[in-house]
Amino acid sequence: MIDCSDDILTGLSEQHLLKRPDGFMLHKDIAQPFTALCIAAKTEGIEITLVSAFRSYQRQAAIWQAKLAGKRPVYAQDGQAIDINSLTGKAKLDAVLLYSALPGASRHHWGTDLDVYDAAAVPPDYKPQLEPAEYGEDGPFYRLQQWLSAYAADFGFFLPYREFQGGVAAEPWHISYQPLASAYLANFNSTLLRQCLTQHPVAEQQLVLTHLDAIFQRYVANICLAAP
Repeated sequence: MIDCSDDILTGLSEQHLLKRPDGFMLHKDIAQPFTALCIAAKTEGIEITLVSAFRSYQRQAAIWQAKLAGKRPVYAQDGQAIDINSLTGKAKLDAVLLYSALPGASRHHWGTDLDVYDAAAVPPDYKPQLEPAEYGEDGPFYRLQQWLSAYAADFGFFLPYREFQGGVAAEPWHISYQPLASAYLANFNSTLLRQCLTQHPVAEQQLVLTHLDAIFQRYVANICLAAP
């Protein structure tokens, strides 16, 4: 039985997690399939390496606050930086939501979703930017992107943001363990998210709550379900 408690769904619990030697935390039930994925990739000369795994509500709230305050860059789909202070209303929220989840609604809360790159394709001191160009045909992680598209499903993983569907931008670095993540999403809804935000307010709280149902449909429920 999968524990789909409210606190796990909204990033307020760490009881379902396992801490790796590298410090990243992920759902205890995906440690083995993720290791298997990495071993298989390594036989092709690809070294799958984590950039991000579990992210708590508090951490996501800090990112959200910084982006809305203009203290962290906000990017458009074409990679150009946006002056967040030039936007108002829902347009301001949409600009941030393109690449950053609303606190309480991040798939990273579940410990099932990981951002990865290929450490074998770049120098040891390379810092991944998690930008589409890095995973495109001329980017260092194109082989990783191609390999994940072909083989991730063999290990239970899929790319929920494989392509842009009008919500979250395409994120070829973001993989998700489907057996668990699908159960979490099925048990998640905007009512639960509203309760969480009411108890733990975020930047632009009233604006968020006003548009929450639409945000949930566009940026949470709207994912690529399976490989083409």
